[in-house]
Amino acid sequence: MPAAVPPANEPANEPDGAPRIATLDILRGIAILAILFMNISEMGASMTANWSDLHHLGWSASDQSVWWLRTILIEGTPRAMLQMLFGAGMLILTDRIDTRSSDPLSVPLRYGWRNLVLWAFGMAHMLLLLWPGDILHSYAVAAMVACLFRGLPPRALLVLGLSYATFTMALGLSTVSHRLADPAAAFASATRTAKADDAAVAREDAFGHGTMAQWTAGQRAVSMDRLRNEEVVIVWEAAATMLIGAALFRWGVLQGAWSRRRYGWLLAVGYGIGVPLRLYGGWEATRLEGGFDVAWLWEDFARLAMTMGHLAAVMLAVQGARGRRLLQPFVAAGRTALTLYVAQTLIVSWLIFSPIGLGLYGRLDWTAMMAVALAVNALLLWGANVYVRHFRIAPVEWAWRSIVERRILPLR
Repeated sequence: MPAAVPPANEPANEPDGAPRIATLDILRGIAILAILFMNISEMGASMTANWSDLHHLGWSASDQSVWWLRTILIEGTPRAMLQMLFGAGMLILTDRIDTRSSDPLSVPLRYGWRNLVLWAFGMAHMLLLLWPGDILHSYAVAAMVACLFRGLPPRALLVLGLSYATFTMALGLSTVSHRLADPAAAFASATRTAKADDAAVAREDAFGHGTMAQWTAGQRAVSMDRLRNEEVVIVWEAAATMLIGAALFRWGVLQGAWSRRRYGWLLAVGYGIGVPLRLYGGWEATRLEGGFDVAWLWEDFARLAMTMGHLAAVMLAVQGARGRRLLQPFVAAGRTALTLYVAQTLIVSWLIFSPIGLGLYGRLDWTAMMAVALAVNALLLWGANVYVRHFRIAPVEWAWRSIVERRILPLR
């Protein structure tokens, strides 16, 4: 039998009556803070250079060390964890709606309204607070797509959830075969892509170092480009991973209901698959001489595998008294996740890097950026724990849920 864990369902003490699940809050808190380690390099330097020119952000021995740690342990995993938690939340909320109403339209109408408001918040985050990497609007759409399949059994949810990773691998294999069949055309295509990336880096650096008006226009241009060219893929990835999260929730994985032995196996399999794939992918990304890249074919499988390893590690920790005490502060971060996410944009993108802030865009290397992210996260984690001692709901969550409920919810 597993050791005692935090209560799966704490008292429904949210102002709108929503229940809190301790393990989900811990996972959400860790994920929302960890995502800053990914976002900060896109806030403080060229977004394109993050994948096209690693040296653009510095490449000293310490830079290489933190880049490797980030690539192996963090790359894509906070995003995947949040997507899985959205899937779990989708089941919790829609099941709750079902128990309160027999009207078949209740779920699509009420859950749809909730996500429409979240989508609006995400678009405001993207176009008003000028963060092109916003995930809220994409996840709101993806959650509605995932909701269509919520009645399926867990195995079917898992199979559908692997659709994106399977498709990207199949498409990748087809692309690789065409490249091998016509190396000259492949080289010409790669050259065109490299030139386009170099031009994008130059544009982004120009407005990053420019005036406030130039930075505003540049950030919005990047956002619109993403909406035009990447949104469908982003939503598909998110919806698919949400279905995996829904399956894991149905099986009790996210609630800490498995035995230590089963979580141990999950950890071993997740890291056993994910770490080698990430090591090879990192080696490809850091090659100076270039070459034929293939790691992108299985990147989503690596992302999911590493996330499952992290999930198992957290669940093993909360099943022990020492680990539970260590992770307890992240409950507060999970309860205030939406507010922390917006706060990261205000503190890092606006205060530290924007032209009207400290103007440090392009001046920090990989090491400095990760140090800043660590310091900001420590501040936010402390602030979240202080806040929840005095208030029942965080400010952005309060605004969102008040609109959803069509009434002003109490903060205390």
